[in-house]
Order: sequence, then C-alpha cells, then structure tokens
Amino acid sequence: MSVCTEERFCETPKCENTARLRCPTCIKLGIEGSYFCSQECFKGNWDVHKLLHRKAKNIKQMSNESIYNPWPWYEFTGKLRPFQVTPKRIVPDYIERPDYANHPEGHPLSEQAVKGSTHIKVLDDEEIEGLKVACKLAREALDVAANAVAVGVTTDEIDRLVHEACIDKECYPSPLNYYGFPKSCCTSVNEVICHGIPDLRPVKDGDILNIDITVYHRGFHGDLNETFFVGNVDNDARKLVKVTHECLTKAIEIVKPGMKYREIGNVIQKHAQAHGFSVVRSFCGHGIHRLFHTAPSVPHYAKNKAVGIMKAGHSFTIEPMISEGTWKDVVWPDDWTAVTLDGKRSAQFEQTLLVTDLGCEILTRRHDKNGQPYFMDD
Repeated sequence: MSVCTEERFCETPKCENTARLRCPTCIKLGIEGSYFCSQECFKGNWDVHKLLHRKAKNIKQMSNESIYNPWPWYEFTGKLRPFQVTPKRIVPDYIERPDYANHPEGHPLSEQAVKGSTHIKVLDDEEIEGLKVACKLAREALDVAANAVAVGVTTDEIDRLVHEACIDKECYPSPLNYYGFPKSCCTSVNEVICHGIPDLRPVKDGDILNIDITVYHRGFHGDLNETFFVGNVDNDARKLVKVTHECLTKAIEIVKPGMKYREIGNVIQKHAQAHGFSVVRSFCGHGIHRLFHTAPSVPHYAKNKAVGIMKAGHSFTIEPMISEGTWKDVVWPDDWTAVTLDGKRSAQFEQTLLVTDLGCEILTRRHDKNGQPYFMDD
C-alpha cells in the first residue's frame, strides 16, 4: 500500500483512526479515496472494498467497449462484437448507378436474370477498356482507405472516406444497397471472414483488418481487397496474412487461356495447408464486368467442381479467404458478417483479373511499390 502525507480517516466502518495508507489498485484504477489506517483494517474490509475495483473495471470496460448488443441471445464465436452502424450514406443523383441501387430490397435484377448460367462472357475491346477504368478507380479508393488504417480509427470512418473517394471519382460504391447491404465497403476484423459491416468500433492495436472495395463506373464494376496490420500485430497473424497473399499470387500465376477454373482451388489449398491453415469454402471468386457477380464461379478449395475453361477476354476475381483454424463459418444475425466457427482469425486478398492471349493482367494491381500489398510496406 502507498503512504499519504495528508490527514485522512480510515474507510473501514466504525474505525475513526487517522489513515495514511492507500490501496494501490485504487490508485491504478483512478478511484478517489480508499484510505486505511493499517494493513489489518485494509485486509478486514477487503471483501467489501474489492467491489469498488470490480465496479471501476466494469465502467472502464464499458467506456472502451461497445455496450450495443442487438442480439442478446446470440453466442459469438470470438471476441469481436458489433457496434452501432450509422445510416446509409447518400450518393448524388448525377452518379450513374447499378440496377439494384434504388431497388427496395437491393435486388440486382440483371444478375438474377442470368442466375444459374455457366456462360462466361468474353469482353470486347470497348468492354475491356471500361473494366480497366473501373478497376483503376477501385484501386485508388482502396489506397485512400489504406492511408487511414491506424489504431483508434473506426471502420465507419474508413467507410466514409471510401464513400467520398467514390463520389469524387464519379463512381457508385458497389456494395451500397446490394441485397440491402448498408455501407459502401466491407471491413472484416480478425475472425470476420468477409462482409463485415463498417461500424463505430475503433480498430485496436494488434487487429488485422480486411477492406473490400468495389466501385461501379460507367457500367462496369472493379473489385479488390487487402488485409492490413493495425499497429503491432503478432507473428502468427503476420504469417497468416503473408501466406494468404502467397495463395493469391500462386493462383494468379496459373491463369492463362486453356486453364480450367477448378485448378485455382487446388493451388490455393495446397499452399495454405502446407502452412497449417484452412481454406474457407462458403465464398468464392466470381466473374465481374457489367455485373457485380456472375459466371464463372471460382472456388478456392481443392477438388471443387467449378465449370469452365479460361479464354482471353474473361474477367473474374480470385479472393482466397484463409483461416487459422477451421474452414467452417457462421453468419451473424445481421445476415452479412461471416465469421470463423472457432473464433480464430481469417485473412483475405482479392484482385480482378483479365485473361489475355499469353496469361493475365491484374487490373486492380497497386500502382506503386511494384504492385506489392500494403502489409509488405512494414
């Protein structure tokens, strides 16, 4: 116990002795008072006094953590909790929109019209140019988000910056109202695999954060994502993120005319498993151009049954989601946030690709640093 030189009185009931000793835990927690005349009084009053510590810790936790709990019945798989979500952001009327933007339930009618078809569109030169522009603008929006990642920044603030960057570039943020999604990008923290909704939670030192951005510009979508380190990240998380990016890189290396789409999953799972990680199966890469999601379907796990052979002019994403533990997922009651079943962390990287005569072009490639992802800047 610490010693106080000012005259105080013991806080033990019925003890009126002068007190000079103060509880060190109370000092640490910022609790005023807590003076005792002797170690004996302090110990004798411990069962009552320690309740002050518990109360102070609860108040401190409530001030640092969200007390917002929209699903009191729900059992979370990990430590992450939902925070409040701000209202949808407004897109000016002069911005061209996809068909789902103003639909009451956000249904993409043009996608639904070809749902189930395995036909893969071959883009002509004009369509390729439109796709390239959209992908370039999507990368620029992600660059804006990347510069904002820091301890204490909320994912809602990142969403605001992405939204404003889209508007500045005369783009519609593709996720907004897609099947009712409430925000302009997806932010997935730690055990969130994908489709995390930006909210008022500040990211913490040691978090890993995936930011998934798609923009719609003059009739075409461009889609990419990266996983970022927030502050000081432990070595296990660094390994997970590094291996996840390697999975994407190795998959891109085999993209060329004549390659079967199902081979992508074989490459990704082989590399992930070699490092002790698993490959999420519930979500896959997809065709993208005038439609946000369309054929081909591009699973990331081995021995899949993906249909199709690559041809020059095909455009699609590869976006492996790699987890520390199980590959299985569950979705929060918001019907969007997909998390690992065991609460362990998951990472993801994504690029939009165009198959060329000789191989492929990474349309969402980073313009500087030789195209390397941001986590390699450290």
